[in-house]
Amino acid sequence: MSDNGYKSGSNLEKVLRAGHFAFTGECGPPKGANVEHLKEKMNPLRGVVDAINVTDNQTAVVRMSSKAASALMVQAGLEPNFQMVCRDRNRIAMQSDILGIHALGIRNMLCLSGDHQTFGNHPEAKNVYDLDSMQLIALVKKMRDEGKFLNGEDIDGPPKLFIGAAANPFAEPTEFRVYRLANKIDAGADFIQTQCIYNMPRFREFMKRAVDMGLTEKCYILAGVTPFKSAGMAKYMAKSVPGMDVPDDVIKRIEGAGKGKMAEEGIKFAIEQIQEFKEMPGVAGVHLMAIEWEHKVPEIAERAGVLPRPKVD
Repeated sequence: MSDNGYKSGSNLEKVLRAGHFAFTGECGPPKGANVEHLKEKMNPLRGVVDAINVTDNQTAVVRMSSKAASALMVQAGLEPNFQMVCRDRNRIAMQSDILGIHALGIRNMLCLSGDHQTFGNHPEAKNVYDLDSMQLIALVKKMRDEGKFLNGEDIDGPPKLFIGAAANPFAEPTEFRVYRLANKIDAGADFIQTQCIYNMPRFREFMKRAVDMGLTEKCYILAGVTPFKSAGMAKYMAKSVPGMDVPDDVIKRIEGAGKGKMAEEGIKFAIEQIQEFKEMPGVAGVHLMAIEWEHKVPEIAERAGVLPRPKVD
């Protein structure tokens, strides 16, 4: 991939541009102002991942702001991947926060639509959706590359951010998903993190189409992995999480491990996935979403053979 003409200072960007297989993690901020709780979740990821996604009121549940949690990570010497959802902000607040995160030393940003507020703990809240995720990607690119606000005014100090977006290879209509990915790349996404993957044959086909269309020449794709802790978790994700594809044979595999061994079987499956992704054409890295299981990330990284992480200048 060609140089994009700017220097964001992002470690994740440097790792990907150097051709290394990237490995990112995730950390949901606490439901409160308890900084110690945030530290407990992020410290196991130190030196193990190239960047840490900081979720933005995920599942529409009120939490410490992603901007504040990301800034605390920067202070702690970690690299956050700040997430922004379109649900809660209009274009004024979006542009203000984009300037603010850059000023706080944050260099990666993931642009998302956001879960609908009816799923969360304030279902009566009014959503915003002034812009959608595609428009948000284009907005960040305009601010970065053109040094302009959405209204065309000049920015005093453009935010040089490494722009990310999400992709779900399995949502309906599935035949359209690769074209939606192409649209996000055209809008300005530098890297993509996918929804967690369990149906490997379908993902192989999705990646083959992305490679054939030349999308992996324009953007870095990181495959999403979430290890199952139990068969109950697998069944819940299969039945209750929109856009998720959990094959029956995967559920049976976790269930078949027996009581007390399901979590280990879930980790084994995740490790097998990571090892396959390392060899899969077009996959530039893995995004590991160990939900409330951050302390297991070092073990998974070690067993999957992605340590030590590369040092890049």
